[in-house]
Amino acid sequence: MARLPRTAKRERRSAAVELVEGRAHYDDVVMKAVCGARVSVWIATANLKDVRVEASIGTSARARGRFVSILERLSDLVTRGVEVRILHGGPPSRAFAESLRKSPALKAPGFEMRLCPRVHLKLVAVDGAYLYLGSANFTGAGLGARGDGRRNFELGLSTDDDLLLDAAQGLFDRIWSGRECGGCRLRSQCPGPLDQIKLSASRPRRAAKVRRG
Repeated sequence: MARLPRTAKRERRSAAVELVEGRAHYDDVVMKAVCGARVSVWIATANLKDVRVEASIGTSARARGRFVSILERLSDLVTRGVEVRILHGGPPSRAFAESLRKSPALKAPGFEMRLCPRVHLKLVAVDGAYLYLGSANFTGAGLGARGDGRRNFELGLSTDDDLLLDAAQGLFDRIWSGRECGGCRLRSQCPGPLDQIKLSASRPRRAAKVRRG
């Protein structure tokens, strides 16, 4: 029997993490972390849908108790200078595409999306200071404010640990910039290899860690 190659030994260390379960995906990951971003939001997801969220405080939609597309909240962030990057593994839902069409503020360089068919990780990194890793895709059933019996059973971890943030953001950046494309065996089926994008014009600024209050 062929022996598998031995991987490099990784040093074990302790890190402070918090369990994220069920409704906390909406309250903590989406509303608190993403909507409270000051510098950057990096999202990686296999599936991408139009998550519905509470409207911004002070808006007529909020006064009426309406829920709006997450893209409306992302538009507010981009307008304030926050960089938003979404790395996804499949085509967005039609509802997401329609909401994006109605969001003129969501354009490069402040807002960019890139498709990689091999992306299956679920990651949210905010301001280089907050990291979510878990099972939830960026969908209503995964991250949305759905009632009991309608949400998926999701579980993840959040942390502000520097080394975990560096490792997760490093992988995101390698995929985003096309540095993982060379050895990919799905390249012939890829709708647009990321290593063909001019990095000088579109490579994201590395998130600097921000102290979050």
